[in-house]
Amino acid sequence: MEAPTILHAVMPNIPPYVSYSWLAMAILIVTALAVKSKLSLIPSGLQNFMEVVADFALNLSRNNIGHHWGDKFYPLIGTIFIYILTCNFMGLIPGFEAPTGNINATASMAVPVFFIYQFYGIKVHGIKYLNHFLGPMRSIYALPLMIMMFFIEVIGHLVRPITLSVRLFGNMMAKHMLLMILGLLVPAIVPVAILGLGVLVSIIQAYVFALLATLYIAGAVEEGH
Repeated sequence: MEAPTILHAVMPNIPPYVSYSWLAMAILIVTALAVKSKLSLIPSGLQNFMEVVADFALNLSRNNIGHHWGDKFYPLIGTIFIYILTCNFMGLIPGFEAPTGNINATASMAVPVFFIYQFYGIKVHGIKYLNHFLGPMRSIYALPLMIMMFFIEVIGHLVRPITLSVRLFGNMMAKHMLLMILGLLVPAIVPVAILGLGVLVSIIQAYVFALLATLYIAGAVEEGH
């Protein structure tokens, strides 16, 4: 049986993925307040690091959604990226657990993304949002193809929150199991090589989730051709 984590030992009635999600939020709030209280025109230290992360998220949003909508969705994309990154890194600390290693935590982020981009697709295009589901050929002669494409697109959209959730959960769970197994087999090597791989996987998975979220939003707000 896996040893209980630190927070689970302190709060045994609360699932670890919930308690560590709260801890991740607390860390981000405290960090934001610390940076805000010491803002400087010449950034250094923590402010410099956070500005790099914020600029990365802003460019990610603008490059995929465009400047107009990218600026509007930047807070969402930036929050998703930083929060997932923080949760992923928790799994690298002995005695801690990555909330993203639980399907409930990843689904709690994937499902809102699904409803957000569907909402804005309808808000921006109205009934014309259905054009996104009908494929490139639109005429009375292509009606059977349009009907087929509609059902394919609907299924594809419904699968998106599932794939978002499972992809992040599966990769973080696999990383956790790999670290645990190799830590038992080769404890002298894991702290150097395997933890470095864990950091890389944590960054990539946070980026992939945020990137896919921007692409889904971009596809919803752009014109359906």
